[in-house]
Amino acid sequence: MDTSQLLKGVLDLAVLAVLDRGDGYGYEVVRGLRAAGLNEVGDASVYGTLRRLYNAGLLTSYVVPSDEGPHRKYYSMNAPGKARLRETSEQWLAFAKTMESLVKVA
Repeated sequence: MDTSQLLKGVLDLAVLAVLDRGDGYGYEVVRGLRAAGLNEVGDASVYGTLRRLYNAGLLTSYVVPSDEGPHRKYYSMNAPGKARLRETSEQWLAFAKTMESLVKVA
């Protein structure tokens, strides 16, 4: 099954969940998603999601200098981001429960 369409619908939630564990820069978030089993997530999708969440006021950011290349822009959760994470987590869990009851094989 191609999960790319499913992923588009929950990428905001997944990114917020990764950042709830701690601040991170773009590729660090990508690695967190892949480590959780979302291997099909694209780098560009995650970077776009981070920008969109930041522009929506759900994340804050800060820059950390790097000796090994360009500076890294870190993202962190703020109060509105934590509220969105709680809200969308509840919605996801209710949806997943509904789908589980629909697709259970007797």
